[in-house]
Amino acid sequence: MSTSTTSIRRARPTDADRLSDVFDETWREAYRGLIPGVSLERMIARRSAQWWLGAAQRRRPLVVVETGEGVVGYAVYGPARSRGLGTEGEIDELYIRPEHQGLGLGRRLFRAVRNDMHDHGLHTVGVWALEGNDRAETFYLGLGATVAGRGTDSIAGSVLPKVGYRFA
Repeated sequence: MSTSTTSIRRARPTDADRLSDVFDETWREAYRGLIPGVSLERMIARRSAQWWLGAAQRRRPLVVVETGEGVVGYAVYGPARSRGLGTEGEIDELYIRPEHQGLGLGRRLFRAVRNDMHDHGLHTVGVWALEGNDRAETFYLGLGATVAGRGTDSIAGSVLPKVGYRFA
């Protein structure tokens, strides 16, 4: 695995296939056992390359982490979608391929996203994670978040508890 040349950039339509692969790998690794199997498979099936092609062209920012191996992670973010965490901005998704976790890429991606939001006047940032996702909890608390709320999320027909984190 080569991470010597790493960039964080806006996603392009040509990234759609790789984003679909990254989504598949990261969601299987992160949510197996948290999201019921059928619901997890439905969600993964919905995020085909065609879906990512559209996502790369939407107004909500989508950025990728690219190494010498290609796209190995991504983040989607922008203005807060709800008032549940009392923040101006929200990170919708932030994922790094399992074999690239623990190398600092997630931290770099988080900082880049946070800086971009700050540059656009979004000074407080929130993120939701499924309850029981210990890796996400450790990651966000390690970056200085505080637990700011709880709620539920509906994923492919399953209603699951979630935890909200806030960064001031």
